[in-house]
Amino acid sequence: MTGLAVVLGCMLGVGLWSVAAVVPRVGARRLSERIAPYLLDVSEEARQLTERRVSDPLPVLGRLLSPVVGRAVRALSALLGGNVSVEKWLAQAGWSLNVQQFRVRQVLLGGAGIVAGSALGVVFAQNGRPMAGVAMPFAVAAAAVVGCDVYLRRRAASRVTRISEEVPTVLEFLSLSLSAGEGIVDALRRIARIGSGELSVEVRLTLVDISAGVPVAVALTRCAARVGSPSLTRAVEQMRAAMEHGSPIAQVLRAQAQDARDDLKRSLLEAAGRKEVAMLVPLVLLILPLSIAFALLPGIFVLRAGF
Repeated sequence: MTGLAVVLGCMLGVGLWSVAAVVPRVGARRLSERIAPYLLDVSEEARQLTERRVSDPLPVLGRLLSPVVGRAVRALSALLGGNVSVEKWLAQAGWSLNVQQFRVRQVLLGGAGIVAGSALGVVFAQNGRPMAGVAMPFAVAAAAVVGCDVYLRRRAASRVTRISEEVPTVLEFLSLSLSAGEGIVDALRRIARIGSGELSVEVRLTLVDISAGVPVAVALTRCAARVGSPSLTRAVEQMRAAMEHGSPIAQVLRAQAQDARDDLKRSLLEAAGRKEVAMLVPLVLLILPLSIAFALLPGIFVLRAGF
């Protein structure tokens, strides 16, 4: 009953806060929010304040808890650090979030972990384990925060792997388009139009930069830096060198496509070598016992039936 009373009390408090926020005096906009639209050209914080947050499910609660969440985000950033690495992983994963929004998600997941851990802690405390009940909220919150970071890292690594697998096909298509007489920008547009992979998404972003006036070589370099794939970075560097020296880009792209395929074959062989022991697990634990069972069970059955 104590745990149920705590949960219901928290729900009652959140409800009363939500009702109180409807009152104009309590729910009035802060001074920073009122002057932010006039400082969009000179302040990044003003742009963050004015942009619409579609991830907030409850605007009232978001407005009430924004100061607390802001302090928690700053504390988490100071504690974990690595904002540059997080920004790189977000770009590699293809997420539209920035570092601040990702930290907000981590804080919210940590808060949800504290609530879930408190419920589990009440259960442990009632079963005679008070120390586990005290440590459970912090453990679940830390697991939620670290799990969000690990999930982002895995998504980024998985997307970079998919892009590396698409690089040879895209380079060969580029070389064919250039050999047919198209320009580099027209060939990129064709890939962005008919492509359906992750690399096609990055090509579309590169075309947006080119349409905004960025030189082709600089836009391709930004794309390679954003993705972080070694094969794509090497191909872009060779393309830039060919464009600067006036060399035929189609031949360079064909050579880079073959090198990318060789890298994929080499990476597959390395992965097979690392997972050689793991590949023996189904053989030893599943196939071998079944083979022994099929070999011995009929004989044992015959012996038992004969005697």
